[in-house]
Amino acid sequence: MLLAIDMGNTQTALGLFDNEELLHSWRMPTDRTFTKDELHVRLLGYFHKDGFDLAQVNAIAFAGVVPQLMREWEGVAEVLNARLVVVGRATASVTSIDAANPAEVGADRIANATAAAALYGSPSIVVDFGTATNIDVVNEQGAYIGGCIAPGIRVSLDALTARAARLASVPLEAPEQTVGRNTVEAVQSGTVVGAAAMAEGLVARIKRELGRDDARVIATGGLARVVAEATDVFDVVDPQLTIKGICEIYRRLS
Repeated sequence: MLLAIDMGNTQTALGLFDNEELLHSWRMPTDRTFTKDELHVRLLGYFHKDGFDLAQVNAIAFAGVVPQLMREWEGVAEVLNARLVVVGRATASVTSIDAANPAEVGADRIANATAAAALYGSPSIVVDFGTATNIDVVNEQGAYIGGCIAPGIRVSLDALTARAARLASVPLEAPEQTVGRNTVEAVQSGTVVGAAAMAEGLVARIKRELGRDDARVIATGGLARVVAEATDVFDVVDPQLTIKGICEIYRRLS
């Protein structure tokens, strides 16, 4: 079995695959103080809780942005005696990137582009709602060509509440209407509906630049379903797109 790991700045997504079938997924905090032993214990807990055997994992495919934790995950792979594949230079032969500087492209964006082309066709546009809101663009040939990076929804909300003491923590939900009738609704509108409106505007501009109004638009990331409630710009909502892309890259190497 394959354990696909997408390590973001805030959260780490885990996906257990049997060949191409996603059996189960988990999310855990990205804590830079974790050691390989702490990561191993967490995995044991997740697998035991949901009835899986960690000993059956014989491969780990990894995409991440925190170098010090990468070393710890390498240690986990050694403990499990599992093959480790890291998305990036080592997987360049099975991915397609047509950007100005391919070495700068994040592993998660490579995985998103790979999954979008493989699962939903190309051209396509991926809107990934994570620590940052990333938009990844895939051309007709299925290659990642670039995109957009904006502050993530939680980052923006945290910045707002940190500087506006009278604003309490607001649950991230799509309000029933754009015009908030109270403070909570107003903040929800500005953050969730605002994120949806930003996605609508950027997607429309990207489609014009591509000259392809039929480009598929996929939402992913931890807040994808929340934002999707406030817009119809997405053709597909697939919160597990990144780990599916990591699995696809591993499959191509095997």
